[in-house]
Amino acid sequence: MEIGIYSFAERTPDPRTGRLVSAEQRLRDLLEEIELADQVGLDVFGIGEHHRPVYLVSSPAVVLAAAAARTKRIRLTSAVSVLSSDDPVRVFQQFATLDLLSGGRAEIMAGRGSFIESFPLFGYDLEQYDELFAEKLDLLLALRARERVTWSGTHRPALTDLAVYPRPVQQPLPIWVAVGGTPQSVVRAGTLGLPMALAIIGGQPERFVPMVELYRESARRAGHDPDALPVGINSHGYIADASSQAVEDALPPYLDVMGRIGRERGWPPPSRARFDAERSPRGALLVGDPQEVIDKMLFEHELFRHQRFLMQMSVGTMPHAKLMRSIELFGTVVAPAVNRALGGTIGTPSDPGLFQNV
Repeated sequence: MEIGIYSFAERTPDPRTGRLVSAEQRLRDLLEEIELADQVGLDVFGIGEHHRPVYLVSSPAVVLAAAAARTKRIRLTSAVSVLSSDDPVRVFQQFATLDLLSGGRAEIMAGRGSFIESFPLFGYDLEQYDELFAEKLDLLLALRARERVTWSGTHRPALTDLAVYPRPVQQPLPIWVAVGGTPQSVVRAGTLGLPMALAIIGGQPERFVPMVELYRESARRAGHDPDALPVGINSHGYIADASSQAVEDALPPYLDVMGRIGRERGWPPPSRARFDAERSPRGALLVGDPQEVIDKMLFEHELFRHQRFLMQMSVGTMPHAKLMRSIELFGTVVAPAVNRALGGTIGTPSDPGLFQNV
């Protein structure tokens, strides 16, 4: 199984100390985190696109290009690119350039976006939230398939036999569809025969099994081989040498961030009891010592038979040194143990380009 990390490059006051690092320092730390993930053998690092003050990266391709110069083998992906409010031509060009800089390690994870700031910022109507994504994904796939493109839609000027450059190293450039559990999005990914990245950040993972089954059935009905289409699971987590230390480190930032987002969206306030339920063996949160995280990853693999797992470690501000230790444990202890248990047959580090042709 391919195992990696994704980050939103959060920058919030440390809930324990009130300290706020500079934006410059946070990005330097982020590049060190990506570099370490590469050194310890993790397979993928993703960066999310946001347009709000608590997250620093509005252009994942720029940060990933900086990371490409400091890494050798790790795959570099957006997590996600908010395609609905962007120009697919520019997205393709940016990630094709990243692919050239990285020697064929770039990927796009396209999503509709869970935050909505980019829509008014770039002049789009939220009432067309899904329509925009569907149309722009269609154009992105056309750009990937052909050097010269003829295409027309509703929300962007038409292209008439126009060439788009540069072309990436990988043919085709990997494109994943990120979904948050909406059946319509799951069906779209399966019907198009695209890899699906499913976010599971709360509740019992078993509740998401029907979504993965729907994806594979949609692929089958559209004439695709579901066994050839990878599924990824994206979840929150954090690893420390001891379980008690993991809880002590992860609880304050988790409560801070989930409380802030919850106030925006009308969710109940988070609590220690809720946190403990989420990190229990059947919860969605992978916080604990290495063995606890190994056990939960293997449990989820029994449910989903997925080919990729990405962990968001910095759900809220975490001291850089602690985050680096978590990455080290993930790469040197957790990932090898998981792949040994799975027989090393699915998306192992020796086959980093396993999903290039989907």
